Amino acid sequence: MAERLITGATAPDFSLQDATGNTVSLSAYRGKKVILYFYPAAATPGCTQQACDFEESLASLESAGYSVLGISPDPAKKLESFAATEGLSFPLLSDTDHAVAESYGAWGEKKNYGKTYEGLIRSTVVLDEDGTVVLAQYNVRAKGHVAKLRKDLSL
Repeated sequence: MAERLITGATAPDFSLQDATGNTVSLSAYRGKKVILYFYPAAATPGCTQQACDFEESLASLESAGYSVLGISPDPAKKLESFAATEGLSFPLLSDTDHAVAESYGAWGEKKNYGKTYEGLIRSTVVLDEDGTVVLAQYNVRAKGHVAKLRKDLSL
């Protein structure tokens, strides 16, 4: 498992395909604050709730200067369907080989119903305009996470 990022670390750069097939690079967001949230699987109950919570808060997050990027191991076509079904307007990025999740410490050992396996760890990393980590949260709960994040960011 890759090491988790801590406050003050430089966020690893990446380029991933979005739901519409375009390449999105983190470097394109330099000069902006970014909320990267890693979620296990599009169109599942928890991930849908979390994505919809981000969408509902998007205007206020953007007015505070934040861009939101969702990252999952789902293929772009599934993300496209998920975004359309749920009316999501922020970029959803496909990390099918989970290399980006690994570089952010969001991929590792999980336990579910007594079984241990490797998978995506629901996580959120907030970056400042220079790409420096200002907040890194791992093993977050889908329900209520956006409200907690807003509180943690004093929004």
